[in-house]
Amino acid sequence: MMKHILALGLIFLVVILGALFYITRPDEARLADGADMGRVPQITSPRSQWIPVPNIAEAVGWKAGETPTPAQGLGVARFAEGLAHPRSMLKLPNGDILVAETGGPKREPEGIVGRITAYFIGKAGAGGAPANRITLLRDADGDGRAELKTALLTGLNSPYGMALVGDTLYVANTDAVLAFPYKEGETRITAKGRKIVSLPHGAPNPHWTRSLLASPDGKLLYIGIGSNSNIGENGLETETNRAAIIELDPKTGDNRIYASGLRNPIGMAWEPVSGALWTVVNERDMLGSDLVPDYLTRVEFGGFYGWPWNYWGGYEDRRVQPGRPEIREYTKRPDFALGNHTAPLGLTFATGAKLGAPYERGAFVGLHGSWNRKPKAGYKVVFVPFEKDGRASQNGKPIDVLGGFLSADTEEARGRPVDVLVAQDGALLVSDDVGGVIWRVIKK
Repeated sequence: MMKHILALGLIFLVVILGALFYITRPDEARLADGADMGRVPQITSPRSQWIPVPNIAEAVGWKAGETPTPAQGLGVARFAEGLAHPRSMLKLPNGDILVAETGGPKREPEGIVGRITAYFIGKAGAGGAPANRITLLRDADGDGRAELKTALLTGLNSPYGMALVGDTLYVANTDAVLAFPYKEGETRITAKGRKIVSLPHGAPNPHWTRSLLASPDGKLLYIGIGSNSNIGENGLETETNRAAIIELDPKTGDNRIYASGLRNPIGMAWEPVSGALWTVVNERDMLGSDLVPDYLTRVEFGGFYGWPWNYWGGYEDRRVQPGRPEIREYTKRPDFALGNHTAPLGLTFATGAKLGAPYERGAFVGLHGSWNRKPKAGYKVVFVPFEKDGRASQNGKPIDVLGGFLSADTEEARGRPVDVLVAQDGALLVSDDVGGVIWRVIKK
């Protein structure tokens, strides 16, 4: 009798271990390389996952003398280093560079999915207490390296977006937009920030960044706010004014949703030919390594881009219940796919860049890199060519600008690119939060 019980117990254990192996094994991409990019990416059938299945590159940083690998004809060097998780950047009129040294607010993760995600995000280099400051970098002698590195603003709450309008510097914390008096050339602001508007930040707040962009005339601000979940599983009542770009009048505090259904819009920029607003968006997870493409898109006022009910212009996500098939026909299709799980964060157009062909007309995008795809994707800076009419190239694919952030076996990340910015001298600056470096890319 005891032998039968032990045998049944062993069989049960094998079944449980087999089931755990089955549901936690990495889903491997089946698409050909590059098929998930461009104006018309290949959209496969979903392969739903019960829990996040990480395939993370462990953050190790750069050794002395190491650099990323630039494309042929370009060179790269350190503009600034020793930074604490540098993320978004802003160029000031005098050429100074502001960088947000920041991270997400510390909260106890909720549930098994939250704990798994938090563990692997920490492994990827996003753990630890955030510096919560805006740092000023100045290259006064023009040698391509910032000799001045000083804290302009401190004591912030997970700051990310920045915008300068006249003598006012706006900073988007995770919970509010603040205004600070600014005087050109100053290296320290001690005045207390004036709150313009509160922003949604309820727990768990996984998409904590609040990107910020001023309108060309400076009268309005645009705020990118990510969702409070993957696909609305925390309740749609927690998603009010999230997964959206908000238009704000900083003088009155009046605001409205400019565009919605954008799961996590981060980098934003004005396209120089059409004057249209563009953004990069991180799409949903747990549909396998071949879904869903992150993207670059023109943002139309009143536009709805699908989240959480559908993706890429109308493919239904049947995990979201109740479904809303009636809104598919009103869903905007994104302009340009950047690949599955590449995590685009930074966006800037080539205006003022002096990198030569083929980087003369189009957009630079910082791809932070995947945490749940096999093989890993992103971990580089790319250039998306544009047509003369201000639209992303009809037949083009992203062009690699800066790579080498992963080790040869892809198991370690020496760095992860975040934001991209064209400096006063035409060089491309790239913030690297894992490496703690701002890289400067030039034409050789």
